[in-house]
Amino acid sequence: MSDRTNCNSHTGNAVYGLGLIGAAIYFISQATSFWMGVIGFVKALFWPAFLVYEAFSYFAM
Repeated sequence: MSDRTNCNSHTGNAVYGLGLIGAAIYFISQATSFWMGVIGFVKALFWPAFLVYEAFSYFAM
């Protein structure tokens, strides 16, 4: 067997990272207090879960 390195592009990580930054900016800018900003940051961490949940609700899955 040859010793080959598998080089994969990790574009999913980049999309998640950009989405995290964008969601954090959005949620924190909408916050009216410090703790709402903290909750906004936590929401930004879990934005893909909210997106999938809403998509499943929309398509009645």
